[in-house]
Amino acid sequence: MSQRPSILIQMTQLGLQYCHSMQTEQITTFRREVVDPNAATWERERRVPLEAIRAAAEIGLTGLQVPTEFGGQGLAYRDKLAMIDILSRTSMAFAFSLVNTHNVAVHIASAGTDDHRERFLPDLLAGKRLGSSALTEPGAGSDFASISTTATKVDGGWRLNGEKAWITNAAVSDVLICYAQTKPGSGGAGIASFLVDGTAAGFERSAPFDLYGGNAIGTGGFILNDYLASDEDLFAPAGEAFAYALGSINGARTYVAAMCCSMVRASLGLAVEYGAQRTTFGVPLLDHQGLAWSLASVANQLEAAQLLTDKAAELIDSGENKAAMLPAAHAKKFATEMAEPSISACIQAMGAEGLRDIHPLGRHLAAARIANYVDGSTEIQNERIARTLIQTYQAP
Repeated sequence: MSQRPSILIQMTQLGLQYCHSMQTEQITTFRREVVDPNAATWERERRVPLEAIRAAAEIGLTGLQVPTEFGGQGLAYRDKLAMIDILSRTSMAFAFSLVNTHNVAVHIASAGTDDHRERFLPDLLAGKRLGSSALTEPGAGSDFASISTTATKVDGGWRLNGEKAWITNAAVSDVLICYAQTKPGSGGAGIASFLVDGTAAGFERSAPFDLYGGNAIGTGGFILNDYLASDEDLFAPAGEAFAYALGSINGARTYVAAMCCSMVRASLGLAVEYGAQRTTFGVPLLDHQGLAWSLASVANQLEAAQLLTDKAAELIDSGENKAAMLPAAHAKKFATEMAEPSISACIQAMGAEGLRDIHPLGRHLAAARIANYVDGSTEIQNERIARTLIQTYQAP
């Protein structure tokens, strides 16, 4: 991985604030002009908005962490988090689709060959092709080590066979980092990762999943039928790929927590604005203690979730990925568990008005449910936290 993000972290605080401020303004403008007026339509049409991805690419959002020598901006994790936060205020689904293409671009820039960078990176950065990371299968989700897609060594490369499911962007992506088992029965030790070209022979796209929300994520799957990956397409050999995937999951869990915080903050803002303007029995809604206390509880939960998320993000941004494992689990568990009831409370505070799709509240509620599954379910976070109880919380 390029050292550029670490160099940025060592810049002066003033410089970081300036960079963050400039980027925030540009992304906010993009959201207001492109995402805000169209997010409801994307949901109704159940599609990934490719034209919006390309518009995001035009301002560099598909390459925030890609080193400048490969056509990206060479920025830090916190900059990606800022982008996700701003976009998720309107559409977590769009933010999730965009960030997954971005992550594949970063992976190719850091681990790909010169040929890979020449063939795939320009199109990813331009939003002409979308990317996916393909771990999950119909029978293997959070139990990543049990994947059954196989990679068999042949002359000149590897034959990949198997099926992937619940993959972000799979409805439209054709640049995929695919994880496969090279030694059946060996668990994580035998898992390798390969670059798969979705336009090549042996790749068959499955029909997109019809979900009750979050359709801009483009969730779906694909089948590999004797797909030939060259030796150069082996991104990480057996063992290393499993460790890489587990290492990258901390960042993913943290930005999912950030997405939840963003959706709740946006929902709370709408409910407070509505409550301050709408009057009942001669006074604003917010003057009624029942409603005010309900939203106060939402604010309380939001502030706690944000602090947990910030703690994990700070560790990741400073390069302390191992130390971020537990904070990331705490952040994702708390943020995803608080998001649904908090958004629901904001809808309730607005009465029937909260049900109208001119507001993003319904989309946020569906996306909050999705957040409970992606990048490790809530139950997996419980397992992660439980394993650390003795070493972390045992009384002195």
